[in-house]
Amino acid sequence: MTANEDQEMELEALRSIYEGDECFKELSPVSFQLRIGDLEDSKAFILDITWPEAYPVTGPQISLDGFFNNRIIPEIKQLILSKLAEQVEANLGDAMTYTLFEWAKENQEALMENHRPVVTAVTLTSSGEAIPNAVTAKKKERKEQLTKAQKRRIISRTDNKGELPRGWNWIDVIKQLSKTGGGKDDD
Repeated sequence: MTANEDQEMELEALRSIYEGDECFKELSPVSFQLRIGDLEDSKAFILDITWPEAYPVTGPQISLDGFFNNRIIPEIKQLILSKLAEQVEANLGDAMTYTLFEWAKENQEALMENHRPVVTAVTLTSSGEAIPNAVTAKKKERKEQLTKAQKRRIISRTDNKGELPRGWNWIDVIKQLSKTGGGKDDD
């Protein structure tokens, strides 16, 4: 069999295995993603596998560069990639995408045991300690912002004291009667 025939067979198998699985995504006929773990799990990650032209004779390209994985520190990403590279070497010449995905699922806990989510912003205290901004920053209460047009309408309705004029919400009797047909009754 040629590499393309092997790829077609593996593609068909992957589609049937992961049909309806929300964790699996086929980006193209040679590129796939699988989320390892639940969305809410801080140890979850997305594994990208792309087949080169000579796959499965040569190993696939494995990546953890997705936005979802930004919370994983580089050392953990490197550990995962090196362990997956060992699996690629062991399965070279065979269809291995499913094997790699399942191996990552089975070993997720071991791969992510030293994982601590990346802190994106820190504040240094006077003693030099780093504290995450999420802890130090208090949520500021947001005031509703009015547009210029809304402010003009409010100002045009009020007098110089900021009060609404007497009868501002009264209806115009003539207009109301003309709309409702309050004319003479034909008896």
